[in-house]
Amino acid sequence: MKAMRDAWGDKLVELGRKDPRTVVLDGDLANSTKADKFAKAHPDRFFQMGIAEQNLIGVAAGLASLGYVPWTSSFTVFFTHRAIDPIRMLVAQSHANVKIVGSYSGLLIGAVGKTHLDIQDLAIMRAMPDMTVLAPADNTELLAMMDWANEVDGPVYLRIVRDPVPDVVQAGHTFRPGAVYELRQGTDVALVGTGAQTGRLLTVHDQLLTEGISAAVVHVPCLKPLDADGLRDPLSGFELVVTAEEHSVYGGLGGLVAETLTAAGPSPRIERIGIDDSWGESAPNDFMLEKHGLSPERITARVRAALRAPVRN
Repeated sequence: MKAMRDAWGDKLVELGRKDPRTVVLDGDLANSTKADKFAKAHPDRFFQMGIAEQNLIGVAAGLASLGYVPWTSSFTVFFTHRAIDPIRMLVAQSHANVKIVGSYSGLLIGAVGKTHLDIQDLAIMRAMPDMTVLAPADNTELLAMMDWANEVDGPVYLRIVRDPVPDVVQAGHTFRPGAVYELRQGTDVALVGTGAQTGRLLTVHDQLLTEGISAAVVHVPCLKPLDADGLRDPLSGFELVVTAEEHSVYGGLGGLVAETLTAAGPSPRIERIGIDDSWGESAPNDFMLEKHGLSPERITARVRAALRAPVRN
C-alpha cells in the first residue's frame, strides 16, 4: 500500500500540473512529508521556508492574497502549536485561501520522538472560526479532499498520517463537506471514527461479529463543518455509541459526537476512546495503540465490557 504522505505528494504534483495557481511552502521537512515531489516537478512554485513555520504561514497568506493557492507542508505539531498565532491572525481571521496540511499526525510517529507527536490538533483547529477541519480515512478520500480544497476559497486544515492505511471508501469517492458515512450497519452498538482510526473500527466490527455482536461503523471525515442530522441519523436508536480517535479525548471526535447528540435531547451512553489527558512518547506504533486502547483488540474488549455493564439511570 502507498503511504498517505506519498499519496499527498503525488497529488500535489498533479494539482500543480493542472492549476498554475498551486504553490507549496515547506518547513524543511519536504523529504519526510513528500512535498519534495512537488519541488522536483514544479521547482518555480516550491518555496523552502526553513524551520520558521510562523513565517511560512505569513508568506502563504500573502501568496493567497495575490491569487495563488498555497499548500503548506510540515509536521502537524509545528503548525497547530508553533504557528498557531499567524494561522489565527493571518489565515482564519482574514479568510485566506491557505491549505494547512498537518503531516505525521496522531500517535504513530513515536520513532520520530515524543516532542513531535500532536494529539491536540483537532481540538485546536475545530475551535478556530472559519476553519474547515478534515481527517481522511484512506488515500482515496485524501485525494478527493484535495480536489475539493483546491477549488474552495477559504482556509482548510487537512490532517494526514505518515504510513500506509487500508482502503475504507470506494473508488471514485467524491468529498462532500460535512458528510457522514455509515460504512457498516448494526443493531447492538455504533462505532464512530475519524481519520485512519476508522479503518481499525472496520476490524473491530469483524471481531465483534464473530462474538454475535452487531456493530454499526460510522465515519466522520469532516469535523467542521458537520451535517449534524447526518451524524444523528445513523446513531439513532442505539443505547451505546463508542467513539475512537488518535487524539485526546478532549475536544476532538468524541466531544463532537457528544455535543451533537446531547444538543438534540436525551442521548445514548457515549464511550470515548482516545488519549486520556496524557502526552505521547517515543515508542513503537503497536505499543502506542495498545497502551491507549486504540488497537482493534482493545476496542473490541472495551465494547464487550460496555455492553455487559449495567445501565445507570
